[in-house]
Amino acid sequence: MKNTLIAIACLGMTTLAHGGDWDEPQAPFTLYGNTHYVGPKGVGAVLVTSPAGHILIDAGTTKSPDAIAASIRQLGFKIEDVKYILTSHEHGDHVGGAARLQEMTGATVIGSAASTAVMKTGKPNRADPQFGSLSDMTPVANTRAVRNGDTVTVGPLAITAHYTPGHTPGGMSWTWQSTENGRTANMVYADSLNAFGLNGFRYGGDAHWPDARRQLEGSIAKIAGLKCDVLVSAHPEFAGLWERKAQVAQRGNAAFIDTGACWQYAERARQRLDKQLAEEQKR
Repeated sequence: MKNTLIAIACLGMTTLAHGGDWDEPQAPFTLYGNTHYVGPKGVGAVLVTSPAGHILIDAGTTKSPDAIAASIRQLGFKIEDVKYILTSHEHGDHVGGAARLQEMTGATVIGSAASTAVMKTGKPNRADPQFGSLSDMTPVANTRAVRNGDTVTVGPLAITAHYTPGHTPGGMSWTWQSTENGRTANMVYADSLNAFGLNGFRYGGDAHWPDARRQLEGSIAKIAGLKCDVLVSAHPEFAGLWERKAQVAQRGNAAFIDTGACWQYAERARQRLDKQLAEEQKR
């Protein structure tokens, strides 16, 4: 039951298959240039590569690490060359596999101050809108908190952190650039922006996180305003990734370019917040 509730919260849907579908197998593929999709179908994981080492974004569920590692190897890269694991938010469907992937890679796991506090202990944050429906996670031994606007670098790679709290207190999104056939694209890995409260949590004013609404509204505006050519979201189907991938055979990797994708993703989040606030008024 907990997995299903968290899935609905992350995805903003009224119906969803059981949480086990998060780990539905997905063959790895190149998104654009040196950026590759290596996650299962239901939860995102992206590898950005360079001769100096690689950066992985998100770690999936506790069931995801072996499949992520296999996908990295299938693309011809070494899992041991992953230097950093960047994270979106502190729920088990996105960082549940972080401890195991850290063991496999030796990488430092990076997030916001709020998300790394959860990963260090494995204990959910009392201010989380889904608190009470979240399971403990395996603690992550080596974490580092970055500030909004900080850049994580490995050789030529430079990935910038953007605080996007709202779905959780510690949410983060990431941006970088990748080049293919002489064209440089602005890449975005967007965190969940879905307003969903359980066990009485109110975005309209909650004792444990009074500022949740304002912070989420700021995060929605931030994602809408990013330079955005290729978008992958923490749950990829809600950024239209699979529809764009279906066009690759005809258009090549240019099919992943959609300069309106971030705005559309943010607009859906704004509509969900409006719905959440209206539901809270009826309680």
